[in-house]
Amino acid sequence: MIQCEGLVKIYKTKDLEVVALQGLNISVAPGEMMAIIGNSGSGKSTLLNILGGLDRPSAGQVRVGEWDLLKITDDQLVEYKRRTVGFIWQNNARNLLPYLTALENVEMPMMLGGKYDKPYAKQLLEWVGLKDRMYSKLQQLSGGEQQRVAIAISLANRPNLLLADEPTGSVDTQTSDMVMEIFRKLNREIGITVVIVTHDLSLADKVDRVVAIRDGLTSTEFIKRNPNLNTDGGEAGESWGIPLQSAHEEYIVVDRVGRLQIPRDYMNKLSIKDKVSMEFDGEKIVIKAPTIVEGNLK
Repeated sequence: MIQCEGLVKIYKTKDLEVVALQGLNISVAPGEMMAIIGNSGSGKSTLLNILGGLDRPSAGQVRVGEWDLLKITDDQLVEYKRRTVGFIWQNNARNLLPYLTALENVEMPMMLGGKYDKPYAKQLLEWVGLKDRMYSKLQQLSGGEQQRVAIAISLANRPNLLLADEPTGSVDTQTSDMVMEIFRKLNREIGITVVIVTHDLSLADKVDRVVAIRDGLTSTEFIKRNPNLNTDGGEAGESWGIPLQSAHEEYIVVDRVGRLQIPRDYMNKLSIKDKVSMEFDGEKIVIKAPTIVEGNLK
């Protein structure tokens, strides 16, 4: 569904150039439900904006389904956003029109896209648990209910890909669990691919795969050994502090030319600065801090 290779994004102003993505590689299979995590400035929101058609890549390759987002024209980009992708923001104001009812909010993108379908709009609100609230104005809905309306809106164009930027960042824990359960239900029942960007590391336990981004590159992946397991007391994510209680396994991502990112916690523990010692014993590669012999590195 998503294939990025050597993806670069550079923001330029008169006096400043910022490289937000530095050759990022990532692939997402059709029907997958996964999360992207990273510290502020890591590039995760930049990636989501490019996948959503809200920003243009500077270089590299990025494909979503049949679309090449590096070469796409402006008219094709509009068609891509209408046909392929649904987007949910943490800030509900970017999804919702306050003077309309919940149902009218879901119907609006259908009208703009020329595919008005009132029964489907009602069905979407039923899917997110708002069957009895669809005629309520937004000021009559709680924050969690508004977020569920936003999810219904994102599905109004029947997208193949759902992108969510911090979808649980402004709701309580109970509502967060409900939102994630809605994502899982949609993922399982209609096969939509779901990509979530989040700071909330507890959400990692609710998806099948987590990709960590650091300094504009993918660094670590956490993959659930058995997607049907929810908890088994396992531990993973030591380098990121991710409280994964299901059977996730941690992997360091290696790109095509063999580059990898050693987790910063590991580097600090070994006092690694800018060089490492590497050995191959025929079965495994061992990375160690270099030793100093008479003032020289060994």
